[in-house]
Amino acid sequence: MIEVKVPELAESVTEGTVAEWLKKIGEYIEKGDNLVELETDKVNVEIAADEAGILTEVLAQPGDIVKVGDVIAKIDTSSNKEDVENDNTSDKNVEEQAETKQPKSEEKPEEIKQSFSSSSRPIATPSARKLAREKGIDLQSISPRDPLGRVTKGDIIEHGEKPKQNTIEKKENKEAIQENPTKPVERIRMSRRRQTIAKRLVEAQQTAAMLTTFNEVDMTNLMDLRKRRKDKFLENNGVKLGFMSFFTKAVIGALKKYPYVNAEIQGDEIVLKKFFDIGVAVSTEDGLVVPVVRDADRLDFAGIEKEIGGLAEKAHKKKLAIDDLQGGTFTITNGGVFGSLWSTPILNTPQVGILGMHKVQMRPVAIDDERFENRPMMYIALSYDHRIIDGKDAVGFLVKVKELIEDPESLLLEG
Repeated sequence: MIEVKVPELAESVTEGTVAEWLKKIGEYIEKGDNLVELETDKVNVEIAADEAGILTEVLAQPGDIVKVGDVIAKIDTSSNKEDVENDNTSDKNVEEQAETKQPKSEEKPEEIKQSFSSSSRPIATPSARKLAREKGIDLQSISPRDPLGRVTKGDIIEHGEKPKQNTIEKKENKEAIQENPTKPVERIRMSRRRQTIAKRLVEAQQTAAMLTTFNEVDMTNLMDLRKRRKDKFLENNGVKLGFMSFFTKAVIGALKKYPYVNAEIQGDEIVLKKFFDIGVAVSTEDGLVVPVVRDADRLDFAGIEKEIGGLAEKAHKKKLAIDDLQGGTFTITNGGVFGSLWSTPILNTPQVGILGMHKVQMRPVAIDDERFENRPMMYIALSYDHRIIDGKDAVGFLVKVKELIEDPESLLLEG
């Protein structure tokens, strides 16, 4: 018998929430099989079995919070796959025997059930007896669901969970009493990730002297370039040419000119980062995540688009690793994909800058003193930590991004 413990998850991650058990009690587990999925502050992590055997006990249920080192299950390594198959065969035989004892037309099910229960030894499947022995449960205390009075493995599992379920039901009933029945509400437990997002957003506003400055970008030249080049770009690189690669390049060019925006505060020191790991915010069903494009300054447009596309796909499939989310130096978030025209993004601490992109909107723009033209315009916003970034540098950074986007060919030189 071996214990399944919560392993070291990642730096600064000490606990998680049980999201889902991928194997059932009584099931044979191969070495390396994933047993359970844990939801951490950042990503979901699957825990694999170190040894082969039969899963005999689960000590943490979905929704439970577990810490690194906690025992969450037990595996009987003395059993092999054939034992499980033989056990299943025995279960089937018991079922067949029970079927042969179905009540005749003149007999009632209650009479048959009574004849079974009259025996001093309760009727139970082999797997149910084995599980009852392991859990120390008296078969006489079980109320079987089978009309013939036979105890199954499911009855044992259900019996073991009753106290916990009763506690939850009492709590829910107490909360229901306090609420006005004429004003219906729905209570939804916050996921661990949502709780972490909420906590970090509040911390960012409480610990940083956060300000936001705005500008607007004329997207005419960029959209014309993209329209001319997108088909050839897709043909050559197998990926679509989007706005994100241009804005990533523009941000890198601006960060090189204003290095304090690519920094963080550690105690009484400013850490200026000489590398460019750009985080790109991705919205998922479980909340916002910010995977990181590593060394984005060394990638061409196709490389950036592929990295962003790959990370976004992993995020939606819940396949992001902890390393995908750590160590970013600056973040870009695009509320424009949801139709946002204007917003103030919140810092992704410990970073000191975040760029917000928004919806491209046709607006009349003054070309000179006499002419107006309808142009595709985008508002951009830079939220920054005023503790180390002065207003002059913040405005200069945003102006630099604007200049590079409005002259996209310059990105080949300065991005």
